Amino acid sequence: MADQYGEKTQDPTPHRRQKAREEGQVAKSQDLGSAVLLILGPMTLLMLGGGLVEFLGGFTRHQLGGGWLLSQTRFSVADAVTVYRSTLSTLSEHLLPILLLLFLGAVAVNVLQIGFLFLPQKLIPDITRLDPLKGLQRLFSLSGAVRLTFGLFKIAVIAVVAFLSLYDHRDTILALSGMGVGEIAAYLVEILLWTAIKIGIALLVLAILDYGFQKWKYEQDIKMTTQEIREEMKNLEGSPEVIARRKMVQRQLALNRLSNAVPKADMVIANPTELAVAVQYQPETMAAPTVVAKGGGVLAQRIRKLALERGIPIVERKPLAQALYREVNVDQPVPEDKYAAVAEVLAYVYQLQGKTIPNPPASAA
Repeated sequence: MADQYGEKTQDPTPHRRQKAREEGQVAKSQDLGSAVLLILGPMTLLMLGGGLVEFLGGFTRHQLGGGWLLSQTRFSVADAVTVYRSTLSTLSEHLLPILLLLFLGAVAVNVLQIGFLFLPQKLIPDITRLDPLKGLQRLFSLSGAVRLTFGLFKIAVIAVVAFLSLYDHRDTILALSGMGVGEIAAYLVEILLWTAIKIGIALLVLAILDYGFQKWKYEQDIKMTTQEIREEMKNLEGSPEVIARRKMVQRQLALNRLSNAVPKADMVIANPTELAVAVQYQPETMAAPTVVAKGGGVLAQRIRKLALERGIPIVERKPLAQALYREVNVDQPVPEDKYAAVAEVLAYVYQLQGKTIPNPPASAA
Protein backbone atom coordinates (compact mmCIF):
# COMPACT_ATOMS: atom_id res chain seq x y z
CA MET A 1 0.00 0.00 0.00
CA ALA A 2 2.87 2.33 0.73
CA ASP A 3 4.15 1.89 -2.81
CA GLN A 4 0.95 3.45 -4.11
CA TYR A 5 1.91 6.73 -2.45
CA GLY A 6 5.37 6.99 -4.02
CA GLU A 7 8.91 6.29 -2.97
CA LYS A 8 9.97 6.15 0.65
CA THR A 9 12.18 9.22 0.83
CA GLN A 10 11.21 10.71 4.20
CA ASP A 11 12.95 9.90 7.48
CA PRO A 12 10.70 7.94 9.85
CA THR A 13 8.87 9.83 12.56
CA PRO A 14 9.23 8.86 16.25
CA HIS A 15 5.74 7.36 16.10
CA ARG A 16 6.74 5.21 13.12
CA ARG A 17 9.85 3.99 14.95
CA GLN A 18 7.85 3.15 18.06
CA LYS A 19 5.21 1.31 16.04
CA ALA A 20 7.86 -0.72 14.20
CA ARG A 21 9.50 -1.62 17.51
CA GLU A 22 6.19 -2.74 19.00
CA GLU A 23 5.72 -4.99 15.97
CA GLY A 24 9.16 -6.54 16.54
CA GLN A 25 10.79 -4.80 13.59
CA VAL A 26 14.25 -3.96 14.93
CA ALA A 27 17.83 -3.94 13.65
CA LYS A 28 19.40 -7.17 14.83
CA SER A 29 22.09 -9.58 13.66
CA GLN A 30 21.51 -13.23 14.54
CA ASP A 31 25.17 -13.96 13.84
CA LEU A 32 26.38 -11.51 16.47
CA GLY A 33 25.03 -13.55 19.36
CA SER A 34 26.37 -16.79 17.89
CA ALA A 35 29.84 -15.30 17.40
CA VAL A 36 29.98 -13.94 20.95
CA LEU A 37 28.92 -17.28 22.42
CA LEU A 38 31.45 -19.09 20.24
CA ILE A 39 34.16 -16.90 21.78
CA LEU A 40 32.76 -16.81 25.30
CA GLY A 41 32.14 -20.58 25.53
CA PRO A 42 35.72 -21.79 24.93
CA MET A 43 37.18 -18.92 26.99
CA THR A 44 34.90 -19.85 29.88
CA LEU A 45 35.95 -23.49 29.60
CA LEU A 46 39.62 -22.49 29.57
CA MET A 47 39.18 -20.39 32.72
CA LEU A 48 36.62 -22.41 34.68
CA GLY A 49 36.58 -25.80 33.02
CA GLY A 50 39.50 -27.28 34.89
CA GLY A 51 37.41 -28.35 37.84
CA LEU A 52 34.70 -29.76 35.58
CA VAL A 53 37.20 -31.84 33.56
CA GLU A 54 38.85 -33.11 36.74
CA PHE A 55 35.50 -34.13 38.21
CA LEU A 56 34.32 -35.88 35.04
CA GLY A 57 37.64 -37.67 34.67
CA GLY A 58 37.62 -38.83 38.26
CA PHE A 59 33.99 -39.90 38.06
CA THR A 60 34.64 -41.87 34.87
CA ARG A 61 37.72 -43.59 36.31
CA HIS A 62 35.84 -44.42 39.49
CA GLN A 63 32.87 -45.93 37.67
CA LEU A 64 34.83 -47.82 35.02
CA GLY A 65 37.19 -49.09 37.69
CA GLY A 66 34.34 -50.45 39.78
CA GLY A 67 32.69 -47.76 41.84
CA TRP A 68 30.97 -48.23 45.16
CA LEU A 69 27.57 -48.66 43.56
CA LEU A 70 28.78 -51.29 41.08
CA SER A 71 30.74 -53.16 43.76
CA GLN A 72 27.61 -53.85 45.77
CA THR A 73 25.95 -57.20 45.17
CA ARG A 74 22.69 -55.78 46.40
CA PHE A 75 21.69 -52.17 46.62
CA SER A 76 18.42 -50.39 47.15
CA VAL A 77 16.74 -47.56 45.29
CA ALA A 78 17.67 -45.25 48.17
CA ASP A 79 21.35 -46.03 47.59
CA ALA A 80 21.04 -45.21 43.90
CA VAL A 81 19.23 -41.95 44.67
CA THR A 82 21.95 -40.99 47.16
CA VAL A 83 24.70 -41.54 44.61
CA TYR A 84 22.68 -39.72 41.95
CA ARG A 85 22.11 -36.67 44.17
CA SER A 86 25.75 -36.51 45.24
CA THR A 87 26.96 -36.70 41.63
CA LEU A 88 24.42 -34.14 40.42
CA SER A 89 25.29 -31.72 43.23
CA THR A 90 29.02 -31.84 42.50
CA LEU A 91 28.42 -31.58 38.74
CA SER A 92 26.19 -28.54 39.27
CA GLU A 93 28.89 -26.75 41.26
CA HIS A 94 31.22 -26.92 38.26
CA LEU A 95 28.70 -26.63 35.42
CA LEU A 96 26.28 -23.91 36.60
CA PRO A 97 28.85 -21.04 36.66
CA ILE A 98 29.79 -21.85 33.06
CA LEU A 99 26.16 -21.99 31.92
CA LEU A 100 25.34 -18.80 33.84
CA LEU A 101 28.13 -16.86 32.12
CA LEU A 102 26.97 -18.11 28.72
CA PHE A 103 23.38 -17.13 29.53
CA LEU A 104 24.37 -13.65 30.68
CA GLY A 105 26.52 -13.20 27.57
CA ALA A 106 23.65 -14.17 25.27
CA VAL A 107 21.26 -11.80 27.06
CA ALA A 108 23.78 -8.95 27.03
CA VAL A 109 24.37 -9.24 23.27
CA ASN A 110 20.67 -9.04 22.50
CA VAL A 111 20.04 -6.19 24.95
CA LEU A 112 22.92 -4.16 23.49
CA GLN A 113 21.43 -4.61 20.02
CA ILE A 114 17.74 -3.88 20.60
CA GLY A 115 17.38 -2.93 24.28
CA PHE A 116 14.70 -4.43 26.51
CA LEU A 117 11.86 -5.59 24.27
CA PHE A 118 9.06 -7.87 25.48
CA LEU A 119 6.58 -8.97 22.81
CA PRO A 120 4.30 -11.72 24.15
CA GLN A 121 2.24 -11.64 20.94
CA LYS A 122 5.22 -13.12 19.10
CA LEU A 123 4.68 -16.34 21.06
CA ILE A 124 1.35 -16.90 19.30
CA PRO A 125 1.79 -19.26 16.34
CA ASP A 126 1.42 -17.56 12.97
CA ILE A 127 -0.45 -19.94 10.65
CA THR A 128 0.29 -17.79 7.61
CA ARG A 129 3.99 -18.64 7.87
CA LEU A 130 3.11 -22.26 7.09
CA ASP A 131 2.06 -21.27 3.60
CA PRO A 132 4.47 -23.17 1.25
CA LEU A 133 4.09 -20.60 -1.52
CA LYS A 134 5.18 -17.76 0.75
CA GLY A 135 7.99 -19.93 2.03
CA LEU A 136 9.24 -20.49 -1.50
CA GLN A 137 8.98 -16.77 -2.19
CA ARG A 138 11.13 -16.00 0.85
CA LEU A 139 13.57 -18.74 -0.12
CA PHE A 140 14.07 -17.55 -3.69
CA SER A 141 13.84 -13.83 -2.94
CA LEU A 142 16.72 -11.37 -3.16
CA SER A 143 17.14 -11.36 0.61
CA GLY A 144 17.18 -15.18 0.61
CA ALA A 145 19.90 -15.18 -2.03
CA VAL A 146 21.91 -12.69 0.00
CA ARG A 147 21.60 -14.84 3.15
CA LEU A 148 22.64 -17.95 1.20
CA THR A 149 25.67 -16.20 -0.26
CA PHE A 150 26.65 -14.81 3.13
CA GLY A 151 26.22 -18.26 4.70
CA LEU A 152 28.52 -19.87 2.12
CA PHE A 153 31.05 -17.11 2.69
CA LYS A 154 30.97 -17.77 6.45
CA ILE A 155 31.56 -21.48 5.85
CA ALA A 156 34.58 -20.60 3.72
CA VAL A 157 35.91 -18.27 6.42
CA ILE A 158 35.46 -20.96 9.10
CA ALA A 159 37.29 -23.51 6.96
CA VAL A 160 40.20 -21.15 6.25
CA VAL A 161 40.61 -20.09 9.90
CA ALA A 162 40.39 -23.68 11.15
CA PHE A 163 42.94 -24.86 8.57
CA LEU A 164 45.41 -22.08 9.39
CA SER A 165 45.01 -22.67 13.13
CA LEU A 166 45.65 -26.39 12.85
CA TYR A 167 48.40 -25.89 10.27
CA ASP A 168 50.35 -23.80 12.78
CA HIS A 169 50.41 -26.82 15.13
CA ARG A 170 51.15 -29.43 12.47
CA ASP A 171 54.50 -30.43 13.98
CA THR A 172 53.05 -30.99 17.44
CA ILE A 173 50.05 -32.85 16.02
CA LEU A 174 52.34 -35.20 14.09
CA ALA A 175 54.30 -35.86 17.30
CA LEU A 176 51.23 -36.83 19.34
CA SER A 177 51.98 -40.53 18.88
CA GLY A 178 54.87 -40.21 21.33
CA MET A 179 52.70 -38.72 24.11
CA GLY A 180 50.57 -40.36 26.72
CA VAL A 181 46.80 -40.60 26.49
CA GLY A 182 46.29 -37.85 29.07
CA GLU A 183 48.71 -35.49 27.37
CA ILE A 184 47.11 -36.12 23.97
CA ALA A 185 43.64 -35.43 25.35
CA ALA A 186 44.71 -32.25 27.13
CA TYR A 187 46.53 -30.94 24.08
CA LEU A 188 43.69 -31.71 21.68
CA VAL A 189 41.14 -30.03 23.94
CA GLU A 190 43.31 -26.92 24.25
CA ILE A 191 43.99 -26.62 20.53
CA LEU A 192 40.33 -27.20 19.68
CA LEU A 193 39.20 -24.53 22.15
CA TRP A 194 41.69 -21.98 20.80
CA THR A 195 40.67 -22.84 17.23
CA ALA A 196 37.05 -22.24 18.20
CA ILE A 197 37.99 -18.86 19.70
CA LYS A 198 39.80 -17.85 16.50
CA ILE A 199 36.80 -18.89 14.43
CA GLY A 200 34.56 -16.94 16.79
CA ILE A 201 36.69 -13.80 16.37
CA ALA A 202 36.49 -14.10 12.57
CA LEU A 203 32.73 -14.59 12.75
CA LEU A 204 32.45 -11.67 15.16
CA VAL A 205 34.00 -9.36 12.56
CA LEU A 206 31.53 -10.62 9.96
CA ALA A 207 28.67 -10.30 12.47
CA ILE A 208 29.55 -6.65 13.17
CA LEU A 209 29.48 -5.97 9.43
CA ASP A 210 26.16 -7.82 9.21
CA TYR A 211 24.75 -5.74 12.06
CA GLY A 212 25.76 -2.57 10.24
CA PHE A 213 23.98 -3.85 7.14
CA GLN A 214 20.88 -4.79 9.16
CA LYS A 215 20.88 -1.32 10.74
CA TRP A 216 21.04 0.31 7.31
CA LYS A 217 18.35 -2.00 5.93
CA TYR A 218 16.13 -1.29 8.94
CA GLU A 219 16.40 2.46 8.37
CA GLN A 220 15.51 1.96 4.71
CA ASP A 221 12.55 -0.28 5.54
CA ILE A 222 10.93 2.13 8.00
CA LYS A 223 11.32 5.21 5.81
CA MET A 224 8.04 6.85 4.92
CA THR A 225 6.45 8.44 1.93
CA THR A 226 5.07 11.97 2.05
CA GLN A 227 1.55 10.58 1.97
CA GLU A 228 2.26 8.27 4.90
CA ILE A 229 3.48 11.24 6.96
CA ARG A 230 0.30 13.15 6.10
CA GLU A 231 -1.83 10.16 7.08
CA GLU A 232 0.04 9.78 10.36
CA MET A 233 -0.38 13.45 11.22
CA LYS A 234 -4.05 13.18 10.35
CA ASN A 235 -4.51 10.16 12.61
CA LEU A 236 -2.53 11.63 15.53
CA GLU A 237 -3.70 15.24 15.41
CA GLY A 238 -6.91 15.08 13.43
CA SER A 239 -7.82 16.24 9.95
CA PRO A 240 -6.24 19.43 8.49
CA GLU A 241 -9.61 21.16 8.81
CA VAL A 242 -9.72 20.43 12.55
CA ILE A 243 -6.13 21.60 12.99
CA ALA A 244 -6.84 24.82 11.09
CA ARG A 245 -9.97 25.39 13.14
CA ARG A 246 -8.07 24.84 16.38
CA LYS A 247 -5.36 27.30 15.36
CA MET A 248 -7.96 29.85 14.36
CA VAL A 249 -9.67 29.58 17.74
CA GLN A 250 -6.33 29.90 19.55
CA ARG A 251 -5.46 32.96 17.46
CA GLN A 252 -8.84 34.52 18.17
CA LEU A 253 -8.45 33.96 21.90
CA ALA A 254 -5.02 35.59 21.77
CA LEU A 255 -6.40 38.57 19.85
CA ASN A 256 -9.27 38.97 22.31
CA ARG A 257 -6.80 38.97 25.17
CA LEU A 258 -4.77 41.66 23.45
CA SER A 259 -7.91 43.76 23.02
CA ASN A 260 -8.37 43.77 26.78
CA ALA A 261 -4.70 44.12 27.80
CA VAL A 262 -3.21 46.66 25.36
CA PRO A 263 -5.55 49.58 26.34
CA LYS A 264 -4.14 49.36 29.87
CA ALA A 265 -0.57 49.96 28.66
CA ASP A 266 1.28 53.26 28.98
CA MET A 267 3.51 52.52 25.97
CA VAL A 268 4.44 49.91 23.38
CA ILE A 269 8.10 49.06 22.75
CA ALA A 270 8.53 47.74 19.19
CA ASN A 271 11.18 46.14 17.00
CA PRO A 272 10.09 47.87 14.67
CA THR A 273 7.31 45.68 13.24
CA GLU A 274 8.28 42.09 14.06
CA LEU A 275 7.91 42.37 17.84
CA ALA A 276 5.76 44.49 20.11
CA VAL A 277 5.73 44.64 23.93
CA ALA A 278 3.06 46.61 25.79
CA VAL A 279 4.23 47.98 29.17
CA GLN A 280 2.13 49.45 31.98
CA TYR A 281 3.38 51.36 35.02
CA GLN A 282 1.26 52.59 37.87
CA PRO A 283 3.60 53.94 40.61
CA GLU A 284 0.85 53.80 43.22
CA THR A 285 0.22 50.07 42.83
CA MET A 286 3.25 48.64 41.00
CA ALA A 287 6.78 48.20 42.29
CA ALA A 288 8.06 48.05 38.71
CA PRO A 289 6.78 48.41 35.13
CA THR A 290 4.86 45.31 34.02
CA VAL A 291 4.51 43.66 30.62
CA VAL A 292 0.78 43.37 29.95
CA ALA A 293 0.98 42.02 26.39
CA LYS A 294 3.58 40.90 23.86
CA GLY A 295 3.62 39.25 20.48
CA GLY A 296 5.41 38.69 17.21
CA GLY A 297 4.25 38.79 13.61
CA VAL A 298 0.46 39.04 13.40
CA LEU A 299 0.13 39.59 17.14
CA ALA A 300 2.71 42.40 17.01
CA GLN A 301 0.71 44.09 14.25
CA ARG A 302 -2.45 43.73 16.34
CA ILE A 303 -0.75 45.30 19.36
CA ARG A 304 0.46 48.24 17.26
CA LYS A 305 -2.99 48.70 15.74
CA LEU A 306 -4.70 48.73 19.14
CA ALA A 307 -2.07 51.15 20.47
CA LEU A 308 -2.64 53.56 17.55
CA GLU A 309 -6.41 53.38 18.04
CA ARG A 310 -6.05 54.19 21.75
CA GLY A 311 -3.37 56.83 21.29
CA ILE A 312 -0.78 54.80 23.18
CA PRO A 313 2.78 55.86 22.21
CA ILE A 314 4.81 53.34 20.22
CA VAL A 315 8.56 53.64 20.77
CA GLU A 316 10.98 51.68 18.62
CA ARG A 317 13.81 50.22 20.70
CA LYS A 318 15.01 47.09 18.96
CA PRO A 319 17.40 45.63 21.60
CA LEU A 320 15.02 46.43 24.46
CA ALA A 321 12.00 44.97 22.64
CA GLN A 322 13.91 41.79 21.89
CA ALA A 323 15.10 41.45 25.48
CA LEU A 324 11.66 42.02 26.99
CA TYR A 325 9.99 39.66 24.50
CA ARG A 326 12.54 36.95 25.24
CA GLU A 327 12.94 37.28 29.01
CA VAL A 328 9.67 38.59 30.47
CA ASN A 329 6.36 36.76 30.46
CA VAL A 330 3.00 38.50 30.30
CA ASP A 331 1.84 39.98 33.64
CA GLN A 332 5.37 39.85 35.03
CA PRO A 333 7.41 42.91 36.10
CA VAL A 334 10.44 44.10 34.20
CA PRO A 335 13.68 42.64 35.65
CA GLU A 336 15.98 44.95 37.53
CA ASP A 337 18.67 44.96 34.85
CA LYS A 338 16.11 46.47 32.43
CA TYR A 339 14.84 49.19 34.81
CA ALA A 340 17.10 51.91 33.47
CA ALA A 341 16.23 51.29 29.81
CA VAL A 342 12.49 51.07 30.50
CA ALA A 343 12.62 54.17 32.75
CA GLU A 344 14.31 56.11 29.94
CA VAL A 345 11.52 55.16 27.52
CA LEU A 346 8.87 55.99 30.14
CA ALA A 347 10.41 59.41 30.72
CA TYR A 348 10.39 60.06 26.98
CA VAL A 349 6.72 59.04 26.72
CA TYR A 350 5.68 61.16 29.69
CA GLN A 351 7.45 64.17 28.22
CA LEU A 352 5.58 63.69 24.92
CA GLN A 353 2.28 63.54 26.80
CA GLY A 354 3.13 66.44 29.07
CA LYS A 355 2.75 64.31 32.16
CA THR A 356 4.78 64.34 35.34
CA ILE A 357 7.54 61.76 35.32
CA PRO A 358 6.75 59.16 38.02
CA ASN A 359 9.33 58.26 40.60
CA PRO A 360 11.29 55.14 39.68
CA PRO A 361 10.98 52.01 41.79
CA ALA A 362 13.03 52.05 44.96
CA SER A 363 15.11 49.08 43.90
CA ALA A 364 16.05 50.84 40.65
CA ALA A 365 17.30 54.00 42.36
